[in-house]
Amino acid sequence: MENREVIVEQVLASGNKLRLALNKLDFSSVAAWVYNPFDYAWDAYAEYVTRFVTTKIDCLYMGMNPGPWGMVQTGIPFGEVAAVRDWLQIETNASQPKKIHPKRPIEGLACNRSEVSGKRLWGLFADRYQTPKKFFAKNFIVNYCPLAFMDQGARNLTPDKFPASVRGPLEKHCDRHLADMIRLLKPRYFVGVGGFAEQCAQRCIDNQLVESNFSLIRILHPSPASPAANRDWSGQVTKTLYAAGIWS
Repeated sequence: MENREVIVEQVLASGNKLRLALNKLDFSSVAAWVYNPFDYAWDAYAEYVTRFVTTKIDCLYMGMNPGPWGMVQTGIPFGEVAAVRDWLQIETNASQPKKIHPKRPIEGLACNRSEVSGKRLWGLFADRYQTPKKFFAKNFIVNYCPLAFMDQGARNLTPDKFPASVRGPLEKHCDRHLADMIRLLKPRYFVGVGGFAEQCAQRCIDNQLVESNFSLIRILHPSPASPAANRDWSGQVTKTLYAAGIWS
């Protein structure tokens, strides 16, 4: 088995490369505000990777980009505060972005808002695996893009809605990072949390950035904005994972 410390180092190096590349892009035509948790919450993300990443896993789960009350606050993918603090027991707090929207302060682990998507996703895995050690022995969770985008009124914006002229450069860097994660973690299954994530992985395969030696599936995104997700999301996803042979 490959040295885990080497894998951790390479995962963090790829994340840092992505951070620097995205900071050079101009999103002013589509978003008034951009937060990069890889800048101000890097220490928390680095702790997450250092403690939990491993290789030759069963599943790599991937979402789209940070939510305002999740990774934006904690630096952890789908990082609902209670899940990060109480289940993952990561207590490293975020610092502050250079520019802060008055309606979107960074309160870190003191944030009392709950990210519903993260609460649903991490809650499902906590029920299934009981402990982080058991979950991360064969699984890992990432986001495709570490940036959070907001309009002038602090409304959350998602990169899937951006025009191709903006999305293209963003996808170029994020695809390379995703390919690194697949190459390093060697999952048997790639699980797109929602259709966008699945499409990103398929594009990496089509563009020969990664070998297609894993099964690609999609689960329903846990966002409360989705009517389907508000009808027993955990039950639906559990059925999908059993049907795919991931859970037995």
